Amino acid sequence: MASILRKIFGPVRNKDGSCVIRMNHDLNELIENADIVRFITSRRIAWLGHVMWLDEKRIPKRLLDWKPIGRRIIGRPRKRWI
Repeated sequence: MASILRKIFGPVRNKDGSCVIRMNHDLNELIENADIVRFITSRRIAWLGHVMWLDEKRIPKRLLDWKPIGRRIIGRPRKRWI
């Protein structure tokens, strides 16, 4: 789960301009020792609320509202190379 939190919060930029990944104790301080699964779920819900307010022409909003058409072929894919 720590790898997911590292992606959410991103790296730390030092004073000299270099980037360093966050350590586990830094991540625990950021989420204040909360339940990690609940924290990630709340961030996903926050992202969904952000996407819901986007313009209809934006790609994330179009992907959220997209309904696929047609049906998948059931079974093993046929061998096209023969």
